[in-house]
Amino acid sequence: MVAAGSGGGGLLRLRKVSRTYGARVALRPLDLELRAGRCTALFGHNGSGKSTLLRIASGRDAPTTGEVLFAGRRMSEDDPEVRARVAVVGDTVACYPDLTVREHLELVTVAHAVDDAAGWIDQVLADRRLLEHAHALPSALSSGQMQSLLLASALVRPRDLMVLDEPEQRLDPGARERLAELLSAEKRDGVAVLLATHQADLAIAVADHMVALEDGQVIAEGPPAAVLRQLGVRA
Repeated sequence: MVAAGSGGGGLLRLRKVSRTYGARVALRPLDLELRAGRCTALFGHNGSGKSTLLRIASGRDAPTTGEVLFAGRRMSEDDPEVRARVAVVGDTVACYPDLTVREHLELVTVAHAVDDAAGWIDQVLADRRLLEHAHALPSALSSGQMQSLLLASALVRPRDLMVLDEPEQRLDPGARERLAELLSAEKRDGVAVLLATHQADLAIAVADHMVALEDGQVIAEGPPAAVLRQLGVRA
């Protein structure tokens, strides 16, 4: 499915964004810009601020200071345009226990008024290696299959921006390779991708820019290979 129509230029802009929770500083002021057809990878240990930044970038949390603009509009999850154009794959699995894999995807397509939904669902199920599990309940899926379902739920809907929090979690090596191919294809279709990952090889494969975080602060940014060398990380 092609993107909903973002056009060129900076699709997502964060300006002097920070986040505090009481006395705890989760994210120190930073700037970030993401264009259509490009991928920025956030890299760092657990607790470095990656997930906080993703929640702010997707409108699921508000910054303490600064502003977030999506397509020139102030980012808010309550904005119908944001809900229609931003697909989020989180770091936790949330499914309806009594809906099958196919029914989960049908629910997403109905919410987003997707044309030819049945055919598109079949294609995504096949791409994510879920076709033989289409009528299974979540309780019957492995952790890797559940992660594939989360990805599939983002793929059956229109999107100009994908926000993914460690989508390689619970995937085997072959599935991680297919994930890299998928995200590269999203970029070719003009989708902007904001990705938090622990996997240096995934960042190298798909990202155009990397932001390394530590204790909520940017410690390095630039081309992924250069940032990883600066951090002493082998890809």
